[in-house]
Amino acid sequence: MTSGAPRSFWRRWGLALPLLIFALLAGLFWFALHSGDPSRLPSAMVGKPVPRFTLPPIEELTGAEGFASSDLAKGEPTIVNVWASWCVPCHEEQPLLIELAKQPGVRLYGINYKDDPVAARRFLGRYGNPFLRVGSDQWGRVAIDFGVYGVPETFVIAGDGKIAYRHVGPLTEDAIKQKLLPLVQPSGAKPQG
Repeated sequence: MTSGAPRSFWRRWGLALPLLIFALLAGLFWFALHSGDPSRLPSAMVGKPVPRFTLPPIEELTGAEGFASSDLAKGEPTIVNVWASWCVPCHEEQPLLIELAKQPGVRLYGINYKDDPVAARRFLGRYGNPFLRVGSDQWGRVAIDFGVYGVPETFVIAGDGKIAYRHVGPLTEDAIKQKLLPLVQPSGAKPQG
């Protein structure tokens, strides 16, 4: 009779153990997802010249111009935002980019990442187009060369064509005011708004 008791003990643990392991793993994943600041991911590209590229404009986008790496080394700092119409945080970030583009001394370019041209045009039509130039990176090659983990990501390119700063994830008002604007505006210029 005593041999039945140990079997039932192990049978109960045998059933409960997978649930316990699942709960532990779920807790670890939840903690990993909600800890840390993704904008602090290291970038081997900061301080190095932008990779060489030429991007065409988004197909049939009225008045659109693509751009090349040489356009980023013309003496003025440029903010380059990597975005896509299918990216939910990009939808949330777009109003901030519209306001950023109004700031004095800001040159804002966009890289449309692995997107359908029709969806990209619809996105810019719906939210507005803050970009002086926007290039289509349909295969994602340029983004890979920049070291992009995922969209959105934003880079500040110094006037000499070197990457000065990288922000991973959607921009915030604080990130714009504290990180981006000091790198692109002359020291005497005051942010608007």
